[in-house]
Amino acid sequence: MVNRPSPVELLAPARDAETGIAAINCGADAVYIGATRFGAREAAGNPLEDIERLVSYAHRYWARVYVTVNTLLYDEELDEARNLIWKLYEIGADALIIQDVGLLEMDLPPLALFASTQMHNHTPERVRFLEQVGFSRVILARELSLEQIRQIRAQTSLELEGFVHGALCVSYSGQCYLSYALGGRSGNRGQCAQPCRRLYTLYGADGQPIVRNRYLLSLKDLNLSDSLQDLLDAGITSFKIEGRLKDRAYVMNVVAAYRQRLDALLDGKTFSKASSGKSTFDFSPSLRKTFNRGFTTYFLKGRDPQMASPFTPKSVGEPLGKVVAVTKDGCMLEENTPEVHAGDGICFLDSGGNLQGMVVLKAQGKRLWLENTGALRRGTLLYRNHDRVFLQQLEKSRTERKIAVQFTLREDSQGIWLRAEDEDGNCAEVVWRGERTPALKPDGMMETFRRQIASLGGSEFSCAGVQMGFSTVPFLPVQVINALRREVVEQLRQERLRNFPRIPRRQVEEGAIFPSERLSFEGNVLNHLARAFYLRHGVREIEPAAESGIDLRGRKVMTTRFCLRFALGACPKQKNPKRLQEPLYLEDELGNRLTLRFRCQECVMEVIYQGRDNGSTVSDIPYQTEK
Repeated sequence: MVNRPSPVELLAPARDAETGIAAINCGADAVYIGATRFGAREAAGNPLEDIERLVSYAHRYWARVYVTVNTLLYDEELDEARNLIWKLYEIGADALIIQDVGLLEMDLPPLALFASTQMHNHTPERVRFLEQVGFSRVILARELSLEQIRQIRAQTSLELEGFVHGALCVSYSGQCYLSYALGGRSGNRGQCAQPCRRLYTLYGADGQPIVRNRYLLSLKDLNLSDSLQDLLDAGITSFKIEGRLKDRAYVMNVVAAYRQRLDALLDGKTFSKASSGKSTFDFSPSLRKTFNRGFTTYFLKGRDPQMASPFTPKSVGEPLGKVVAVTKDGCMLEENTPEVHAGDGICFLDSGGNLQGMVVLKAQGKRLWLENTGALRRGTLLYRNHDRVFLQQLEKSRTERKIAVQFTLREDSQGIWLRAEDEDGNCAEVVWRGERTPALKPDGMMETFRRQIASLGGSEFSCAGVQMGFSTVPFLPVQVINALRREVVEQLRQERLRNFPRIPRRQVEEGAIFPSERLSFEGNVLNHLARAFYLRHGVREIEPAAESGIDLRGRKVMTTRFCLRFALGACPKQKNPKRLQEPLYLEDELGNRLTLRFRCQECVMEVIYQGRDNGSTVSDIPYQTEK
């Protein structure tokens, strides 16, 4: 029996159909996109006709489109969600990403189901349960280590999808209720106001501030581009880029960067690409040149001590170099710094640790002319968070993706045949039965055959070669050759669609028992069908979800492996730890107080909501959309 290589998928976000198409052109094997409603990014919904257009484009390359319907649902929304899912099936979506298990109690179409990371997929027991109840894939929790991924892989046959790039939720996904507690905007309903990107002051038990006005729950962005082989070896077969709110330029750049790195690892024997075609880039991808808060590997290979981004939740971009001199209208940079252009945006942390930004008016070598230089000092490290020239390249990019096709032109007693076989083994063949006469110039006719057959224009195909088999080279008019080529290409396109590899719906195993008999509000049971599901699978005690309206004061609203004590050098496991007056608590600008609780044996920090002290209302909390 021949062992076939395992397909490896590069999965990209699509804010809209155009972004999804750009991602596919840059080499994504699949994209995920929000439907009209019920996606975990409420601001990233899309009309069904746009999703259908994206599906049609993706399937040309045997790329897939996964649709997110991954919010918790109220009872009155269940029928609407079911109708939406049937419509997604009818327009050809390849899989559904869901969080609410109430959907499993409904009459759904035979679409493959993926368990959203919002389901807190972090242990072998939970993943094994999801396999038993019919999921085809789980999207793993972001904070897992390689060893934890290996343990899950050893106990399940499910596809494992893991995040490799983009913004990090500081909380366990699906287990964050801070936004809902503070302002009624639920992350599990796609409405997160991102309180983790807000300013906080940390206080000790004596009421004295320990750290003032810093983004104490904000993390850098995930970047596992140097760990792809480790992830492959651990069992990940779908590499996910976060960012359904990110623009087209960001998605193109990041997808291209990961496509290049993944292709270098796919040997075609153990691992292979999950879709068809090769992308040709007219730009050089660079992960630091589009939105990033700095990078971290988080917990993949152990705790990254520099995972926090306490000074800013905004993009810092790429390091440029240090200022060696400040002039009245600009500055001088050190040698060996990247080239800077007029119109670039630069930023830096001032002496107070606050992010400052400005536009470059003019650049000449290492000499920069700036809008102002007030906070600049000699020795300041500059970053570029807007590379005008690079972004223009992305905007004008004509990146193409082509599927290699081998053509064969031959004759027999029935006529002249043109056969096309693509890189996946799909074949089509057409025949011309007209009267044949020998070519007066055989060599010239052969060259015409090659030129016209290879002229595939703006199609998704490229010519990998033209083989010919003639006893006597026949003469064919150019228009006949072109008609044969067009016909065989269209037939090949239809053959590819007929042979498109669908993901089967996984069969449900009987007798599956959920790993716990009790669910607190963190079980996210918001409707009667979700409750029925868990009762049917052995859960005996179920508290309603937070979004049912329960009072969260005094309750845990966030669980995170990020630890402020560790970040401040006060962890008992650190050498010579600082001593802090505990319990510690955070307070934001509106007076919301959060007590911190540390489960040191598990290296976990919990955030307890205590309420608001100064009388401000939920409407005072600004809504943020940049993740």
